[in-house]
Amino acid sequence: MSGTIALQGGGPFTANDELDARLLATVGADRVVMLPTADAFERPERLVAASMSWAERLDLEVEALMIMRRGEAMEQGAANELRAAKAVYLVGDQPLHLKSVLKDTPVWDALRDVLTNGGLVVATGGSAAAVCDPMVDPRGGAFTLGLGLVPNLALVTEAEGWSPERLHRTRELANTAFAVLRTGDALVRTAAGWERVGNVEVTGDLP
Repeated sequence: MSGTIALQGGGPFTANDELDARLLATVGADRVVMLPTADAFERPERLVAASMSWAERLDLEVEALMIMRRGEAMEQGAANELRAAKAVYLVGDQPLHLKSVLKDTPVWDALRDVLTNGGLVVATGGSAAAVCDPMVDPRGGAFTLGLGLVPNLALVTEAEGWSPERLHRTRELANTAFAVLRTGDALVRTAAGWERVGNVEVTGDLP
């Protein structure tokens, strides 16, 4: 894939303005499509409102694609809209729901096409964990299958909320590269390789 993937530790549309502006400029995007899918059972409208304030600060346009259920991710119209974007943001903290909605759907294929076409995909918090494989299961810190956009990497996001003991147990279970991201931290992968932003802790070799 020739595009850019950014995995942010937390704070969607609030914690990484400088990084966001730089990445969006790199791919020439002045419009962003955001999917609050992983907050379907919380209050996704709060993420939509945060994205609007963020877009105003960065002088962008943002469109919320409200794909909350698997049936919506199967719609070709939504997939076509996503595929036309240069930049896509996945936000929300329910990785298991994000995976169940997007896996093996036209919308997921379209998101992969954004990268193939040289675009930008940013995932934050639980959404960032979900696009990796393996994925940390938030119910207990063990591992399960993720979406696999970034294979052979497991993430702990919003790690400031994890106890040292829980982090240690999860790290011990990892059989791939393992990264710990706090809010404001990020891992960015381009054709040139990986960039670490903030105090990212990595065990093993990044894929």
